[in-house]
Amino acid sequence: MNRTASTLLVSAALLLGAGSAHATLPAEATLYKNPQCGCCDEYARHLEEHGVSVTIVDDVELGKIKQDAGLPYGLGSCHTIEMGEYVIEGHVPMEALERLFEERPDTDGIGLAGMPIGTPGMPGPKQGDWNVYQFSDGEATPFMTL
Repeated sequence: MNRTASTLLVSAALLLGAGSAHATLPAEATLYKNPQCGCCDEYARHLEEHGVSVTIVDDVELGKIKQDAGLPYGLGSCHTIEMGEYVIEGHVPMEALERLFEERPDTDGIGLAGMPIGTPGMPGPKQGDWNVYQFSDGEATPFMTL
């Protein structure tokens, strides 16, 4: 094989690898929220920009959704998402979602408590660390800090 063909093959392999960085995310998600919450809509748009088709449901008892998901008490946010086999709570940054779907840990889901400024869907500059947790059976443990 000549040098040009080798270079083209290596370049193609690198491009394919780079293009699959977001391929680990599920194609669809369901976002549960209160009808008046605009930042939840912004988070849905953020997911859609990364190739995830989002169905928004805003006519359900959100507390029941969170309880059924096994979300730890006191670590909730304004929306809950079903995505693949996981539950995502709140404005979780894309880096944490990608890690979740790349590693596929044995957990019910991940979350980011509250509505931190600067996270996807929330306006303003980042203020401090974001402590993303994972949870199973209502118990939380650290997942990553961003």
